[in-house]
Amino acid sequence: MARRYLLGFDVGSSSVKASLTDVETGEIAASAFYPDHEAPITAVKAGWAEQDPQMWWDNAKLSLKKIMSETGAKGDDIQAIGISYQMHGLVCVDKNQQVLRPSIIWCDSRAVPYGEKAFKELGAEQCLSHLLNSPGNFTASKLAWVKENEPELFDKIDKIMLPGDYIAMKLSGDVKTTIGGLSEGMMWDFKEKKPAKFLLDYFGFSESVLPEIVPTFSVQSVVSKSAAEELGLKEGTPISYRAGDQPNNAVSLNVFNPGEIASTAGTSGVVYGVLGDVNYDPKSRVNTFAHANYTTEMDRLGVLLCINGTGILNAWVHRNITPDVSYADMNDLAASVPIGSEGVSIIPFGNGAERVLENQETGCSIHGLNFNKHNRAHIVRAAQEGIVFSFCYGMEIMEKMGMDIKKIHAGKANMFLSPLFRDTLAGVSGATIELYETDGSAGAAKGAGIGAGIYKDHDEAFATLKKLAVIEPDSVKREEYLNAYENWKEKLAKLR
Repeated sequence: MARRYLLGFDVGSSSVKASLTDVETGEIAASAFYPDHEAPITAVKAGWAEQDPQMWWDNAKLSLKKIMSETGAKGDDIQAIGISYQMHGLVCVDKNQQVLRPSIIWCDSRAVPYGEKAFKELGAEQCLSHLLNSPGNFTASKLAWVKENEPELFDKIDKIMLPGDYIAMKLSGDVKTTIGGLSEGMMWDFKEKKPAKFLLDYFGFSESVLPEIVPTFSVQSVVSKSAAEELGLKEGTPISYRAGDQPNNAVSLNVFNPGEIASTAGTSGVVYGVLGDVNYDPKSRVNTFAHANYTTEMDRLGVLLCINGTGILNAWVHRNITPDVSYADMNDLAASVPIGSEGVSIIPFGNGAERVLENQETGCSIHGLNFNKHNRAHIVRAAQEGIVFSFCYGMEIMEKMGMDIKKIHAGKANMFLSPLFRDTLAGVSGATIELYETDGSAGAAKGAGIGAGIYKDHDEAFATLKKLAVIEPDSVKREEYLNAYENWKEKLAKLR
């Protein structure tokens, strides 16, 4: 009997990953990513970051070919396709669906002045109450840069897309997007519940450049005959889900309801929480977008906190302080020191300006170091504690927006492999941490199953999600954790 699979793509800036998930068992049958090294990012000028969308498509094809070969799957076996993608990128195509220029991706900062000017001239109240954010460095501002600096190219633009929309176009021949996609580009008006005409008018964009809007969980389009022949898929296979990487990460962890939190802690760290009411941070220290299950009838907002200096700090400590030991041994070193690192505090913001600090760049700094008392174990622990404290600092902002943080869902990866990191986060926040076995491409595959009606709802789709561990807050040590956090906040306040 043939197995039934769901296909998920995760289009990142480093690689494109594809996974086949078994419909019945929910298990990942095979996954692969290309390239096996970090994909190139072109930076013609300082602060620029571009990628060729064709590279994403080529890597998607290579990843798919490998997993089809490994499993022996045929096109008929794949029931639906879902797509996760790097957020905020800009892809421009002409009337023949030909890409007009390299994609300006999420980490490109050239559009910052355009977003700041719009925020000032349109007014904070107008932008925040309608967009829930400053136009900032998001997709609309990137398009404003193209309009001013490449006017001849701008005139050829028929449609603009996000990276996931581009992959869906290559699969289907249709140019479509979602409300979530428009919201992450600052082109969705949450008050009017339609595309943000006031911002489009301000920048001088025609609404016709926007793709057709389709629900996140729905049969958005189907695989075309030409794509089916190119990829070995079945013509007519539904493409039934797409979402940006952070909303999708929450989906992959079954985070859909108000108060639920998803977190990742790789090079940078993210805390992503679901809010049931339209709200925003007046200082834009966290971003608010439409969550994957947002509709015009039901408000579900994703509040995104990003900390730049997360795993990159831990890696720096490993490289420069403890190069002779493994990461696991680093965790043991850190655990040999009491909570609070006996007065040593590390401010972890050494990876550029931090949005949670209102785009201030404090740099990374070590405080309270005593040469006669402290050793490298104190540095290792203080680094991990500093990362946790930065998360909690941002979570306080989220709580002021009305989010009641009781539980944090995370994949067992990166910083969440550290017992000390997990215990400290639970101890300071008071939240229970649940660790799961999943990833973005698997989440996209399950999302496709929901969108195609193969699963009746997200509870059925994620019933097989493997829970690997539960970390409860240690009430006995709660005061010690909070004292260490207050000491850290005092050090940070002196830098601001």
